[in-house]
Amino acid sequence: MSAKWEKTGTNVGKLTFSISTDKIKEGLDKAFAKNKKNITLPGFRKGKVSRSIFDAMYGEEALYQDALNILLPEVYPAALKEAKVRPVDQPRLNIKSLAKGKPWVLEATVTVEPSVKLGDYKGVPVHKQDTRVYKKDVDSELNRKRHDQAELVLKQGPAAKGDTVIIDFAGYIDGKPFKGGKATNYSLKLGSHSFVGNFEDQLVGHKDGDKVDVNVTFPKNYQAKQLRNKKATFKVTMHEVKEEQLPKLNDEFAKDVDEDVDTLDELKDKIKKQLKNRKASNAKNALEDEAIGKAVDNATVKSIPKVMMKEDTRRQMDQYLANMQQQGINAQTYYKLTGTTEADLKKQFANGASRRVKTNLVLEAIVKAEKINPTKADRDKEIKNLAKTYGMKASSVRSALTPDMLNHDIAIEKAVQMITKSAKQEPKSYFKDDKKSSKASKK
Repeated sequence: MSAKWEKTGTNVGKLTFSISTDKIKEGLDKAFAKNKKNITLPGFRKGKVSRSIFDAMYGEEALYQDALNILLPEVYPAALKEAKVRPVDQPRLNIKSLAKGKPWVLEATVTVEPSVKLGDYKGVPVHKQDTRVYKKDVDSELNRKRHDQAELVLKQGPAAKGDTVIIDFAGYIDGKPFKGGKATNYSLKLGSHSFVGNFEDQLVGHKDGDKVDVNVTFPKNYQAKQLRNKKATFKVTMHEVKEEQLPKLNDEFAKDVDEDVDTLDELKDKIKKQLKNRKASNAKNALEDEAIGKAVDNATVKSIPKVMMKEDTRRQMDQYLANMQQQGINAQTYYKLTGTTEADLKKQFANGASRRVKTNLVLEAIVKAEKINPTKADRDKEIKNLAKTYGMKASSVRSALTPDMLNHDIAIEKAVQMITKSAKQEPKSYFKDDKKSSKASKK
């Protein structure tokens, strides 16, 4: 095969390639075999006409289109590989020549990935992460557990923030009730921000038996479109006010919240270890995100093709809805529950598509620049990890993923690790001078 690539625009070019006469003959034979059963000629039973008779009657040109359709799925990828072209969209094909007895010549207009000019990606400055666990952190977690174990008891007197009230309410807009604006014996914790606007604040100071008019304005981005920016009045009846009765901090409390400990001190030690692990994990993620972000910011990627951003948006939506489906919520139910549409979700993911595509392009460029080539051992390890994560057999994972797919994901992860490991953690004061930070990243 002969393939020639000529760039005609920022991310567009023309791929000219030929199909050899031997390959054409192979395609024509397959095209005839495909159509033979439907060919009827006088003096021949249906499907029994010979190739020579067919060519004499109709000419082999009658098979050209079918032959081309049969050959393209094989010859086009081969041409791309020969010319080292990576398309990001389906090509626009133009037939240059289908001359009989000669190689066929085709031209494909192809959209390709944009070029990437890497900046600094090693040793980029990032904020130093504090992974220390303080006494106040442990106390805060203990306090949270106390609230989880608290009992609600009837309160004599007005409601305060943190109390739970049992209420009836009915909402009205322009004097008319609206769908979803009514409930009876509803349990609401004041200060939980479960209700719109300052609804809960207006119940503070009221006691059981009180009737309260609560006025709110729905936010402009409220999930139910028909309520956005609408002013509403809720007629509220207070039935009960309850306050939390917190358990005492002692060994009995410790055993109640964690059966693996016997004393309060043991519970504190366990909480401290858990918080330390959590902070370490959060710090690792924050450092990684910042380091990758700096590497992407330092790189130049000109004019990302719209098709790449559309594909990224579609992929993000599919993944998000697939996760919802695993929770038993299909797409239509999700849109109904959230008061949104497919267009809303598409817009949500489209907002970050450019950044996500650029990040992936930069990471792939770093893989190439660093000559990162995963080994068989790397692939075997990845398959084992994926099998464990998803509860599958290693053989099933191996059959579902091609070596190229595995190599890509492993190489990207190795690039991420390299960037993160080389990043320089600096104190907050270092970043107060933007010029200093910028200069340091260019050294």
